[in-house]
Amino acid sequence: MRFLLYNIRYAAGVGSRFHFPFPYAGYLRRSHSNFDKILEFIRSVQPDVMGLVEVDGGSFRTAQHCQAEMIAEQLGYYHVIETKYGSASMANKIPLLRTQGNAVLTKMPIISHRFHYFDEGVKRLVIQVCTERLTIFLVHLSLTYRKRQYQLERLYKLIRGVDRPMILAGDFNVLWGMRELELFLGATGLVSANPDKLPSHPSRAPKRELDFILYSPELKVVHFQIPHVTYSDHAPLVCDFEF
Repeated sequence: MRFLLYNIRYAAGVGSRFHFPFPYAGYLRRSHSNFDKILEFIRSVQPDVMGLVEVDGGSFRTAQHCQAEMIAEQLGYYHVIETKYGSASMANKIPLLRTQGNAVLTKMPIISHRFHYFDEGVKRLVIQVCTERLTIFLVHLSLTYRKRQYQLERLYKLIRGVDRPMILAGDFNVLWGMRELELFLGATGLVSANPDKLPSHPSRAPKRELDFILYSPELKVVHFQIPHVTYSDHAPLVCDFEF
């Protein structure tokens, strides 16, 4: 089973053009060209399951088309997508922000799914997806250290009752490094699929390990890689598992 984790940055792109004529101007442009490159990369990897962070659910950037739906339709996946802000967040009242979400896509039928929300932080969404043999959690944690720690505490409470093979993946934003996760990993028994702590951000010259694929002992990693792909500010993580 191949798992792909990729923060695609809404397919807004990277590099000097992204910041022209002013910083982060790329977020305000149409994303079709770069999205097509990301789509072809996904097609080449052929993952069985994907966790996509920073997905456009249908704004002017995409001519109102949902990026997760386009991937699912063109490549043959089941999918769920949700806005990453809590229902009471002001972000949900701003046209561009309210379409910004995360998505899980899988070749296996989705039996059930739930959307959980942290009490802290701006990015609050936790996606839980269950297939016949696997439970997947996808997150995008806060940029603030203290709020990340509260979010990890909540995550522990969410996953401790899961008694089947499980993957917890996402952009953890652990700006202080892997040591932020040591207590969490010790309490949950989850293991990182990236034991060599290979960095994934920024994609052009990675220096930080921000993206994680964590898995339960019922799974075994047979191959892990971070391809040198620069369609987003994050590089993708690709991991092959055996049950």
